[in-house]
Amino acid sequence: MIINVFYRDWGAKMLIDIHMHESKYSFDSYVSLEEIVAKAKYIGLDGICITDHESNQIKAEATELSAKEEIPIIVGAEVLTQEGDILVFGLNDLPKKKVPAQNFIDLVNEAGGIAVAAHPFRDNGRGIGEGIRNLTGLAGIEVFNGSTKPDNNFQAYNLALELEIPCLGGSVTYVIDRVGKFVTSFPDWVRDTEDLIEAVKDDKVVPVSYNYKDRLNHSNFNIEVG
Repeated sequence: MIINVFYRDWGAKMLIDIHMHESKYSFDSYVSLEEIVAKAKYIGLDGICITDHESNQIKAEATELSAKEEIPIIVGAEVLTQEGDILVFGLNDLPKKKVPAQNFIDLVNEAGGIAVAAHPFRDNGRGIGEGIRNLTGLAGIEVFNGSTKPDNNFQAYNLALELEIPCLGGSVTYVIDRVGKFVTSFPDWVRDTEDLIEAVKDDKVVPVSYNYKDRLNHSNFNIEVG
C-alpha cells in the first residue's frame, strides 16, 4: 500500500531521523553515536535525534560531535510511562520512576517541551495504542516506526489523522542498517531542540519512508506503509 503525502508550502525541507538509540546509554543498541552520525551523513540525512531510554546523558558528547561533523544532533529521550513509550524533547530532568502518561505529558508541556507517542501500536507491550484518545497535550505521534509492522504503523497514521495530531517518522536505530529507515521532514531552519519543538508544535512535519539511493527532493513523497 502506498500513501501519497503532499507537502504544504513552508519552503525548503530537511530530513531528520527522530528516534535513534546509541550504545553508551541505551542497553539494547549496538551502534555508537559516531557510527550513527557517519551513516546518517553517508545516506544524506540532514540531522538526527538521539532518544536513549530514560537518559539524555549523551548531550555534551552530542554537542561536541555535532560541531565537529557539522550536522544537527538533537538529544531527547524515550521514556516508558505506565501506559507506554513517549519520546520527549525539551525536558532536562527526566522522571526517576515510571509515571502515568498524562502526568508525564503535563510535566513536559510545563517545561516548554514536546511529548510524542512512540510506536503506539507496536506489538511489544510498550505502545500507548488507543489509550492516546484519553490523553491531552500530545504534540505528535510517531506514525512510521522502523521496528513496527506496516499494519500497525498504518493504524497509528489513521489515528493521528483522525485526532489531527502531527505525524512523525523515526527509524528506532539499534543496528547500523536501521539508520534512516523512516525519517521526518522538517523546515530547513531546524538546527536545535528549540527549533524542532517549534516545528512540531506548528505541525510543519511530515513522515517519510526514506531511500537514500533516490534522495527525496520534490514536493510529492510516496510513503510506503505496507
